[in-house]
Amino acid sequence: MKNRYLIFILLTCLAFPLSAQLQTTPVNSYDQKFFDKLKWRNIGPARGGRSLGAAGSPGRPNEYYFGATGGGLWKTTDGGTEWAPVTDGQISCSSIGAVAVAETNPDIVYIGGGETQLRGSITQGDGMYKTTDGGKTWHAIGLKETQAIARIRIHPTNPDIVYVAALGHPYGDNEERGVFKSIDGGNFWKKVLYVSPKAGAADLIIDRTNPKVLYASTWQVYRKTWKMWGGGPDCKLWKSENAGETWTELTKNPGMPDGPLGKIGITVSPADNRRLWAIVEANDGGVYRSDDAGATWKKTNDDRKLRQRAFYYSRIYADPFDRETVYCLNVEFFKSTDGGIKFDQRIEVPHGDNHDMWIDPNNPQRMIAANDGGGTVSVNGGKTWTAEDYITTQLYHVTTTNHVPYHVAGAQQDNTTIAIPSDGWDNMNVLGNWGYEVGGGESGYITSHPLNPDIYYAGSQGALLTRYDRTTGQVRDIQVYPRFFSGEEASVLPERWQWTYPIVFSPIDPKILYTCSQHVWKTTDDGQSWEQISPDLTYADPETLGISGGIITRDMNGPEIYATVFALAPSYHDVNTIWAGSDDGKIQLTRNGGKNWTDITPKDLPKNSVVAIIDESRHSAGTAYVAAFRYQVDDRQPYVYRTKDYGKTWTKIITGIKDGHFARSVREDIVRPGLLFLGTEHGAYVSFNAGDNWQPLQLNLPDTPIRDLVVKDNDVVLGTHGRGFWILDDIQPLRQLTPDVMKQNAIFFQPADAIRGVSDAIFQYYLSVKTDSVKIEVLDAQGKLVEIFKGDKPEYKPDPNIPRWEREPAKPTTASGLNAFSWNLRYPGATVFEGMILWGANPKSGPKAPLGKYQVRFTSGSYSQTYPFNVTIDPNLKGITEADLKETFDLAMKIRDKESEANQAVIQIRKIRKQIEEGLKTINDPTITAPAKDLVGKITSIEEDLYQTKNRSSQDPLNFPIKLGNRISAVRRSLESGDAKPTAGVYKVFAELIKELDGELVKLNTVLNGELPNLNQKLNLKK
Repeated sequence: MKNRYLIFILLTCLAFPLSAQLQTTPVNSYDQKFFDKLKWRNIGPARGGRSLGAAGSPGRPNEYYFGATGGGLWKTTDGGTEWAPVTDGQISCSSIGAVAVAETNPDIVYIGGGETQLRGSITQGDGMYKTTDGGKTWHAIGLKETQAIARIRIHPTNPDIVYVAALGHPYGDNEERGVFKSIDGGNFWKKVLYVSPKAGAADLIIDRTNPKVLYASTWQVYRKTWKMWGGGPDCKLWKSENAGETWTELTKNPGMPDGPLGKIGITVSPADNRRLWAIVEANDGGVYRSDDAGATWKKTNDDRKLRQRAFYYSRIYADPFDRETVYCLNVEFFKSTDGGIKFDQRIEVPHGDNHDMWIDPNNPQRMIAANDGGGTVSVNGGKTWTAEDYITTQLYHVTTTNHVPYHVAGAQQDNTTIAIPSDGWDNMNVLGNWGYEVGGGESGYITSHPLNPDIYYAGSQGALLTRYDRTTGQVRDIQVYPRFFSGEEASVLPERWQWTYPIVFSPIDPKILYTCSQHVWKTTDDGQSWEQISPDLTYADPETLGISGGIITRDMNGPEIYATVFALAPSYHDVNTIWAGSDDGKIQLTRNGGKNWTDITPKDLPKNSVVAIIDESRHSAGTAYVAAFRYQVDDRQPYVYRTKDYGKTWTKIITGIKDGHFARSVREDIVRPGLLFLGTEHGAYVSFNAGDNWQPLQLNLPDTPIRDLVVKDNDVVLGTHGRGFWILDDIQPLRQLTPDVMKQNAIFFQPADAIRGVSDAIFQYYLSVKTDSVKIEVLDAQGKLVEIFKGDKPEYKPDPNIPRWEREPAKPTTASGLNAFSWNLRYPGATVFEGMILWGANPKSGPKAPLGKYQVRFTSGSYSQTYPFNVTIDPNLKGITEADLKETFDLAMKIRDKESEANQAVIQIRKIRKQIEEGLKTINDPTITAPAKDLVGKITSIEEDLYQTKNRSSQDPLNFPIKLGNRISAVRRSLESGDAKPTAGVYKVFAELIKELDGELVKLNTVLNGELPNLNQKLNLKK
């Protein structure tokens, strides 16, 4: 287990006020060596997120890849049972939209970054990457400014010839878009098809029977925060017959629909290369087929199930063997076996919203599909599919509860809300596979009640706001204004509710809950009624409130609802002070509960910036931090601000943040003033001086968008849009680093409190160089030694051949840099002997420490530092008092001592027997050997009563009855199986076992005090 603690406990256990420790000269940044061994911990959930690109290998039937839109590239080598990320730490892009594996050399894989299915929340890429060793290493190969790559096609016999369909910047015009070609494996690229800076390539296919023939589509489209607009004269279908050197437009050929056109998907049948299918967005759109290589066309199907939300789908695929079989992807997955006339076969995949598929050109039963749940493999033509149980989870926000250990909750894109424990629960399933829904839906904010963490409030699209009581399962819709909307532009809505709108409790008054449309709303009766406490707090520019979708197909649901209050921060200092930020760039403040609002927007924060997070300082009234972004207007720079005077003046605080790492969330530490954490599109940052300077806090975190973060107790918790939840445990080193302590050769950090039965005591220390040895001593409140731990190696490696429950306690390490040692809150165990095999007991593990005050002393060379800490009660316990636990400890210590007596007797017997047997080797006198053998028999009989001497392997206690020593140890295991008052049964059995043990010890002492001296005398006379 790891350390958890409540903040007020930490403050009471510090040797002297932390603020006093931190009154030192500020520094720009700290050398990362002081904390580079901290690790982010991924806690799940193992529930896949969106994928737009997938591919397999014809030559390696168990090898597949899929790209996650925020989670990097994933690979399986066992047919989809197990998946692993293969680009972490090697590429500067988290969104992989296109994947292609070379048929002639499956170690060569090309991937392209960015998303081209332009929903409201997408992640851009930074061009092309390539591996030549099956994903072990990667290198960038250009096209960085394409941002969104739709397709990669590799020549079927020459892996150096590769084509890329690049959509280009989703949020602005740019030149690096269209179709690109390389003939040298990506070292050099030539743009071979380009229409305009407003249109890019959306689809691309190679004729496998004649690789000089290619087909491509271009799509005129753009996205802004408030709208998407697709369709226009640059939407076209193209053909090249000379390997991309020149192109001919096909969209004006006979049979094609009249304009305007939108997105087009294209495929060619490998079984008959004159047969093409196109899925065309148009007023007369649908599936079109050509049987003369594109010269003429005929519409074969116009079902809306194939062409709804064309911008998000429009994908079509030909079977490699059967000219009549074709697949079309949309919300559902459809198959036609009559040449595209009827798509009446619906293929069941694990998740909806289907975006890509790859079919083995040599075996159409093998395929991989990509959907909003990730990548999934079928080896029987789509009858069954592998599970999508990996952590590519896309979360919109993150919140934590007041459970112990706390739970982490968020809403997952195209899934449900989910909450999971931050640390393992022995009575629950494996962490990451266990979780529960908390109401709301895929996109919403979540908050739990400050006084009852099992009551959740969660939002979703369409203004849904639910109250869910986890203890009873009762759920209730408590929307402010339950007028449902969909397909309507923002300008006609009385209340504009964004896809992800705030739901926030007052940190001062737990009865006050806020939520936001373009107005701020307040309830004091648990959502029974709501009061509007603000005017419209946005720019509400009419140009941003109109129709979204495009010339042909509209798409208006929630992501496009604009000019809303997107961030809300009720004050920690004054119940009437509230900070509000809009998704169109305004920041406003009220200091009288909403009666009056003041526009405090920073002068250099441009209009149409999304104010993502406002975090008011807990330490200083009037101080707040803001994270805003503008990537949806094609500005990818960070916008982070600080005010110390309620917004009268602002300072932009972005020094140290990399270009393109635009900010999504900023939070101040709840203990150390000015210690800030920043979540960006590509990772995490930390500042030790209130944002004046930032430095990376990436550590082992993969490149992934951090949508939100919170500081909870002793941890930093992230909600990512592609890799689930992450926790940086025990940030005491970050809280306690100062320029002064960094000058020391060793630093021992003040530990946080431990919670008995929940979390261990974690002792962290920094060593400037590897040392010979370190020592950690745990003392009780009176300074009496509880346990001592010594270490002399830079890494502790437990013996894998010894079961975990039989291992010796871990040892502290001596490596340079940050080290951590965990005390499991147990006193020393009982005396044991070599080869001991017991069931239902572990005498090596000592009694659990009682509640109370403790000290820990760390020593390394001449450096020594002592800190106090507490062992506190698990607040989940019901009907258990401190006195109960003290009684349990006292009894456990008595039992432990009896265990030691029994085991020490076995040790003594074995020692005496060995000495006698050694002494008899040179003696043949029956007057000596006879009584000696008799004595050995007597003490061996006692040994066999104390311990089952026939045990040789772990299962032997099933064959040979356990003996007295095992029973004594087992009764302590029973006593300490939970935190409670000892049962009458434990007292009764222990008393019986003591009586039995005393009898055995009396027999042993009788032999040792009576017969043994006489035997020793005879043996000595013989010498």
